Amino acid sequence: MQNKEKHAEQSKPDLVEKVVYIGRVAKVVKGGRNFRFSALVVVGDQNGNVGVGSGKAVEVPEAIRKAIEEAKRYMIKVPMVGTTIPHEVIGRFGAGKVILMPAKEGTGIIAGGPVRAVLECAGVRDIRAKSLGSNNPRNMVNATMEGIRRLKTAEQVARLRGKTVEEILG
Repeated sequence: MQNKEKHAEQSKPDLVEKVVYIGRVAKVVKGGRNFRFSALVVVGDQNGNVGVGSGKAVEVPEAIRKAIEEAKRYMIKVPMVGTTIPHEVIGRFGAGKVILMPAKEGTGIIAGGPVRAVLECAGVRDIRAKSLGSNNPRNMVNATMEGIRRLKTAEQVARLRGKTVEEILG
């Protein structure tokens, strides 16, 4: 099993890693407070693959390393049409809600903080996004990932319905 993990990491060169959030968390024990750091990291190859991971450790670099490992393990493919997404979608996670809308070429990434990090790492170049509800970085990132998971290309929809792409697009 470890061999496969090493091979998977080697087959994914030049991944972009973005630290979205670092927080200090405390555990109150009999002798006082134990402080640790939590990190939220987005990893992507800027070619349609992106993953999110979180890690916790006594020191910041170790928390980031753990988060990067988790993000690499749970990468997903982003369906794209040219430089944008195939259709509008709403991603929800907790109280966070993110609306992702396709945009014409040359528009760029119009999105706020955590959502922008996910989209940049995924390699989407033209998109509009609006975040509603919670502005908690974890909820925003997870809502964006949920939206990406719900995206489908015209080919995938055609296959599901047993029709051709021309029949669906009209």
